[in-house]
Amino acid sequence: MPPVSRRRALATGLSALLAGVAGCNSAPANGTDAEGSPPAPTDSTRDGSETRTGTGGDSGPDLNDARVAAERVAGGFVSPVDFFAPAGTDRRFVVDQPGVVYEVTANGRRDAPYLDVRDRVVDIGGYDERGLLGVAPHPEFADNGRLYVRYSAPRRRGTPRNYSHTFVLSEFTVDPDARSVDGSRERTLLELPEPQSNHNAGSVGFGPDGRLYVGTGDGGGGGDRGTGHVSDWYDAVDGGNGQDLTENLLGSVLRLDVDARDGDKPYGIPEDNPLVGREGLDEQYAWGFRNPWRFSFDARGPDDRDLYVADVGQNRYEEVSVVKRGGNYGWNVREGTHCYSSGECPTTTPDGDPLVDPVVEYPHSGDGVTGISVIGGYVVRGGPLAELAGAYLFADWRSNGRLFAADPASETTPWPIAEVPVVGDARPGPFVTAFGRAGEDLFVLSTGARGLNDRTGALHRLVAP
Repeated sequence: MPPVSRRRALATGLSALLAGVAGCNSAPANGTDAEGSPPAPTDSTRDGSETRTGTGGDSGPDLNDARVAAERVAGGFVSPVDFFAPAGTDRRFVVDQPGVVYEVTANGRRDAPYLDVRDRVVDIGGYDERGLLGVAPHPEFADNGRLYVRYSAPRRRGTPRNYSHTFVLSEFTVDPDARSVDGSRERTLLELPEPQSNHNAGSVGFGPDGRLYVGTGDGGGGGDRGTGHVSDWYDAVDGGNGQDLTENLLGSVLRLDVDARDGDKPYGIPEDNPLVGREGLDEQYAWGFRNPWRFSFDARGPDDRDLYVADVGQNRYEEVSVVKRGGNYGWNVREGTHCYSSGECPTTTPDGDPLVDPVVEYPHSGDGVTGISVIGGYVVRGGPLAELAGAYLFADWRSNGRLFAADPASETTPWPIAEVPVVGDARPGPFVTAFGRAGEDLFVLSTGARGLNDRTGALHRLVAP
């Protein structure tokens, strides 16, 4: 293990909290960074590069024979990056990256925007990972009309002049039955300086506990290094926002109580967040991420709810993790199950806390399932895709519209994965950007173009073939 010459990354005792994730929007943060790709890492742990298919036992889904079909619901989007369906309503919405939310109905997309924040989003075009990146309705939206919106704004006060932009998380309040949102009813909850334009993550969503979870990327560039990337405990690779817990909130999943306030903060800190009363920033829930592009919750039982976080890789591997409170998911010490940019690397922090391996991993090249930018999806639970019940359905931005599934019932990790063919005439576009859920229905968002150049974006509902 490299010598420890900087502050410890984890507060003592966090291991007890563990029970044993371009970003991609219009285009991914792929293996070629603005600074150029670092040397290929040498693996010091199990290879993990063999793509396996099949099931993990009699209780798992049969991934070999599964197929799905798609029904086109709406089109005309530039780059659809998120979908939400407020509880207690029959309404459905698509988030378009340039800064507009549209309502979709059985007849397609409404022409008039539901929410338009283009006047407060940084100018974007072509290949860009900034913009309007996520929206989450409050669990009681039908009564309180509160929406939580994550977007990239021009540099605000407190963001250094040599930084790219400001991460903004805001609350909008609207009449739950209204056809549009009054943009003046915005309350800013959180602003984070973003050093580079990429690795912005963007997922926001409420967990079964009623708390708001927020994904943050590592600050961009490449390798979690350079301007805006602080030093961490691991000397073999420079930088380390993913491993830092005290200087900023980047490279993490945050957890906020939006129904309370904590001192001068416009939100509350859940008292059971892992760093409350310890070294580190209280908003942190889990860390060690590069660019978590889409997360979702799966309730397997009343006391067993899993948070699936898809984390876009650097040069060689994509990964999905089941994220627990206080977990450290390895970046930039590790990329998936492998050492990053070093011939050898630790599997624990200096305090003995584990760097948690992903449950899904696939390479950027080779045989079987490959890609460059993982797109997080959902665990299938009934509905039209009963054949896949229990499987985790996901994609890759470069999958040419293909879908993949992993088997959580597997007795081995990483889980077996396989392609799930999409049959029929209606197909998602070649660039899958996100998934959505409304009740038991699952949706795929995609585009026909690599950048923000046209309106080929579409929403498809997944159905039985």
